[in-house]
Amino acid sequence: MATSDAVRPETHGPGPAPLLARYGRPMSSFGPSTATDDEIRALLGAPRVWAVVGCSPRPERDSHRIAALLRSRGNTIVPIHPAEDEILGERAYPTLAAAREDHEIDVVDVFRRSDQAGVHVDEAIGIGASAAWLQLGVIDVAAAERGRAAGLTVVMDRCPAIEYPRLGI
Repeated sequence: MATSDAVRPETHGPGPAPLLARYGRPMSSFGPSTATDDEIRALLGAPRVWAVVGCSPRPERDSHRIAALLRSRGNTIVPIHPAEDEILGERAYPTLAAAREDHEIDVVDVFRRSDQAGVHVDEAIGIGASAAWLQLGVIDVAAAERGRAAGLTVVMDRCPAIEYPRLGI
């Protein structure tokens, strides 16, 4: 079974229910609400500006490590955290709208709980981003469908640290 088809415990939402039990289907079956491998490859294959919503200043946190990984791959990182001024040596912004004043954001990377993800997908639409990436365990099918309907590439329940090697990028 491929990594993307594995049933894993939800990590960002309420409770530890397996995704299959919670949603009645494996992650790979979310259909048009999530990106294809070609779309993921296109997002990860060229340098872009990534706004990392929920980026932590703590190096042991996934959001911090993934932002560092994305930067090491040539991307520009724009940390979004309302209580921080700087993360990973980059100016942190309290909101996507504030960051949009200084940056043209390509991808909004969401490290928030599933029940809060939809707000950030809507913000991604509002600032004119081309993609929204909902991290591993972050699942909001309705938000993903809104994003796709608005023309965004939406990646849901995936992690760049897994996708880079899986796709051979």
